[in-house]
Amino acid sequence: MDKETGFTMPKTYNPQEVEDKWYRYWEESGFFHAVPDGDKEPFCIVMPPPNVTGQLHMGHALDNTLQDILTRWRRMQGYNTLWLPGTDHAGIATQAKVEEQLAKEGLSKYDLGREKFLERVWEWKRQYGGRITTQLRRLGASCDWQRERFTMDEGCSAAVREVFVQLYERGLIYRDYYITNWCPRCHTTISDIEVEHLEKPGQLYYVRYPLKDGNGGITVATTRPETILGDVAVAVHPEDERYRHLVGKTLVLPLVGREIPVIADEYVDPAFGTGAVKITPAHDPNDFEVGQRHGLPQVIVINKDAVMTSEAGVYQGLDRWECRKKLVRDLESQGYLVKIDDHNHAVGHCYRCNTVIEPMLSKQWFVRMKPLAEPAMEAALTGRVKFIPERFTKIYLNWLENIRDWCISRQLWWGHRIPVWYCDDCGATIVSREDPTRCSNCQGSRLNQDPDVLDTWFSSALWPFSTLGWPNQTVDLACYYPTTVLVTGRDIIFFWVARMIFSGLAFMNDVPFRQVFIHGLVLDAMGRKMSKSLGNGVDPIDVIESHGADSLRFMLVTGNTPGNDLRFHFERLDGARNFANKIWNASRFVLMNLQDYQSGQVPEREKLALADRWIISRLQQVIGETTEYLEKYELGEAARVLYDFIWSEFCDWYIELAKPRLYRPEGGQREVAQYVLASVLKTTLELLHPFMPFITEEIWQRLPGRGQTIMKAPWPRPVPEYRDAAAEQQMNVLMEIIRSIRHIRSEMNVPLGKKAEVVLLCPDAGLRSLLESCRADIDNLATAQTVIVAKLPARPEQAAHAVARGVEVYVPLKGLIDIDKERTRLQKELQTVEKDLAKVSGKLSNQGFLSKAPADVIQKERDKQAELSGKAEAIKRRLQMLG
Repeated sequence: MDKETGFTMPKTYNPQEVEDKWYRYWEESGFFHAVPDGDKEPFCIVMPPPNVTGQLHMGHALDNTLQDILTRWRRMQGYNTLWLPGTDHAGIATQAKVEEQLAKEGLSKYDLGREKFLERVWEWKRQYGGRITTQLRRLGASCDWQRERFTMDEGCSAAVREVFVQLYERGLIYRDYYITNWCPRCHTTISDIEVEHLEKPGQLYYVRYPLKDGNGGITVATTRPETILGDVAVAVHPEDERYRHLVGKTLVLPLVGREIPVIADEYVDPAFGTGAVKITPAHDPNDFEVGQRHGLPQVIVINKDAVMTSEAGVYQGLDRWECRKKLVRDLESQGYLVKIDDHNHAVGHCYRCNTVIEPMLSKQWFVRMKPLAEPAMEAALTGRVKFIPERFTKIYLNWLENIRDWCISRQLWWGHRIPVWYCDDCGATIVSREDPTRCSNCQGSRLNQDPDVLDTWFSSALWPFSTLGWPNQTVDLACYYPTTVLVTGRDIIFFWVARMIFSGLAFMNDVPFRQVFIHGLVLDAMGRKMSKSLGNGVDPIDVIESHGADSLRFMLVTGNTPGNDLRFHFERLDGARNFANKIWNASRFVLMNLQDYQSGQVPEREKLALADRWIISRLQQVIGETTEYLEKYELGEAARVLYDFIWSEFCDWYIELAKPRLYRPEGGQREVAQYVLASVLKTTLELLHPFMPFITEEIWQRLPGRGQTIMKAPWPRPVPEYRDAAAEQQMNVLMEIIRSIRHIRSEMNVPLGKKAEVVLLCPDAGLRSLLESCRADIDNLATAQTVIVAKLPARPEQAAHAVARGVEVYVPLKGLIDIDKERTRLQKELQTVEKDLAKVSGKLSNQGFLSKAPADVIQKERDKQAELSGKAEAIKRRLQMLG
C-alpha cells in the first residue's frame, strides 16, 4: 500500500498470487457453464481428449490456448458458448501403466485375471486420471467442467456399442484373417496410421533359389531374410522377359527344402533388386494379397513375441534378430547367399513404444472404409467442412482416397470390449446392444464374449456427438451439434479428424464441425520435435510457475501462423513476461491517478486534446483488426496488433503525453486525461483478455465501474464516428519529430538529463500551428527547448540535422556536448572502422579466398563489409555535423 495515497496495487506483478485466485472464482461462479438457449447462436468446441495417462506438454498447451482464446472471445461476443472437455481412456498406454505397477509387486495381469485387473485400472484412473485436467486449469482453460466426459463413461460406452452394432448390421464391420501391424512389446495390433516409418540403414540380401530340375535358379533380394522360412512362392512380373520362361517352374526353398512355384503377378517391380520377389503371405501385407490372388498357403514362422515358431524348423525359439544372423550365416555356408548390399529403407515402428512392427497374419475385426470415406471426401470438396489453412484439405483427401479397411480390434483388456459373443453349442456369432444370456440361434446358454477390445480411436471418432448425449436425442445434442470448429494438430488429421467426419456423417447425417483449425507442432529452439528420448521437452507447468500462465499463452500464440510449426525460445518467453510487466506497470500508473475519478462522465469532443483523439481513433482501428484476425483464425496476428498498440502507442506514447495534464487541475484537463486513460485501458484489457485472462481480470477488477467479471464483458466494437484520420496524421508528424530528436541525441551522445535546443523549420502554416500547440509535448518527450520558425535564414552552426514529415529538425550541439572531445572520439572510431573495413575488403578481393572458402563464410565476410561501410558513413556524417 502507498502510505500517502492508500493505493493498494502491488508494485510488481506476481502471477502466483493472481492466477489460482481468479480461476477458482471463475469456476466456482459457474462462468464456464453453458446452458442451451435457442435465442443465442451457439459456439461449440469439443476438446481433443488428452490421454488419461498424460501430463501437460507443450503441444497440449498450444492446442488448449488456441481453443481458450476462441472460446473466451466468442463468450464475450454473446454466443451461447460451450467448450466441452474430457479425457481418453488410452487403451495401450493406460494398460501399460498398470502393468508396470503390477510388475513392481511381482505380479502380472494374468495373476489377477481380467476382472480384477480392470478393477485395478479403474482404481488407477480414479487416483491419477485427473492430473492433466488439473494442469489445464492452471493454463486457464475455461472449459465447462460440469460437462467433463471420459471415453469409457456410461454415455460414451453406450454410443460405442450402438455404432458397432449399426455398422455390423449395415455390413460395414466384418471379421477375417488379414495382415495386421503387430507390436511384440505392446502385444496388440495397431492401425496403419499408428505405425511410424523411420528411415534406417539396413542390408539387402541376395539369395539364390535353385530350380527343382537343377537347371539354374532365381536370385531374389530381401531386407528380411528371417521370413524366407515362410516363403511359399517367388513372383516375377508377367512381362519381364528375363523370367517369363520360368513361370510355372518349381523352386526349392533354401535351407528348408520346401518346393515352391514361380508365379507371375503385376505387383512385382522389375526394377527393384533382381526383379524377382519372394512371397511370404503370413508376414507381409502385399504378399498376403498376392497369395489371395493365387490361392497360396500361409505359413506363420514368427509368433506374437517376435520369436520363431515350429514352422521355422531348426530356428524355432530364436528371437527374429538372432534368427536373421544365424540364417544368413547358414545361407552363406551352404552357398545360397549371393551378396549383401547396404540399403536404407523405411522400417515400421510402434508409435507408442518405438518397437519394430511385425506384420502378422491374424483374425481381426475390420471396418469397411470405402463406403464411409466417400461421403467424408464429398463433405470437404463441397465445403461442408473447411480446413484452415486450406492446404490441409488435400492431405485429408489423399489419405481418404487411398484408405484401407480399418482394423479395429486390439488384444488388450482395458477398453471397450467388442460386443460380440460366440455360441459354443451351435457356433453362431451374436452382435448385440445388450449382453445376451442365450444364443439367438439355438437358445443355448454357453456364450463367450470376444476377448478383444476396440481401438481407442473408435470411441474418440464419436466424440463430437457421444459427448452431447447420443444415441439419446438430448437438448445439448440439438443445440450444439454440429460443433463450430475443431482445433487440433496436423499430426492427427488421419488418426482422428477424418474418423470423426465420416462417423458424424454416418450417424448424425451431418459433419461434426464446420471448420477444422489446424496448428503445427511446438519444436525446440533447434527445430526438433520435443521428445523424451532427446530430452529436449519443456514442461509447461514449470514455465507457468516461473513466468506465469499468461506469459506462456502469449508466447505460444505470438508469431504463430495457422498450420505452421512453432519454435520454443526462452527469449520469447521472457519477452512475453516483460509484456505482462509493462501492462502491469502502465495500469498501476493509470489506477494511481484515478483515485478521485468519477467514472461515466464522457468529456465533450472540444475538450479532447490531439493525443486523446488520436488514441481513441487508433483504438477503433485495433478493435476492428483484432476482431477480423480472430474471425480468420489468425490468432498470432491479432496478438501482434494488441502488443504493438499496448506497448508502443498506449504505454510509450499516450501515457507519457497524458502525464502533464494529470497534474494540472485547471480547465478540467485532469478529468479528460483520466477518462481517456480509464476507458482506453478498460477496452484494451477486454481485447487482451482471451489471450492473457489472469492479468486482465486482476487489473479490470480494480477499474472504476467494473462488473462481475471481465469474462462477461461485451466484446468491444469499433465506433466509426470515433475514427479521426486527421488526428492520426497529425500525431504521426509529432511522433516522427520527437523520434528524430531522440535519435540525434542518442547518436551524438547527448547526456540524458540535458535539455537540447531544437530548431524546427516548418514553412507550412497549418503544420506550424500544430507544432506550436504541441510545443510542450515535444519539449517534454524529447527533453528539448523548442524553437519553431517559418523560414531558416541560415543553417545553425555545428548542428545535427534530420527531416521528419516535411519538417527540418536541427539540434545545435554547441554547449550541449564537448565538440572537440566528441570529434576526437569519432575520428578515432572512424580509423578503427576503416582499418577493419580494409582488412575485410582485401580478403574479398583475394581470388584465392573466393575460390577456396565455403559460400557461407564468404557471405559472412560480405555482410561484415556492408555493416562496416554503413558504420563508416554514419561516423562521417556525424563529423560533418560537428564542422
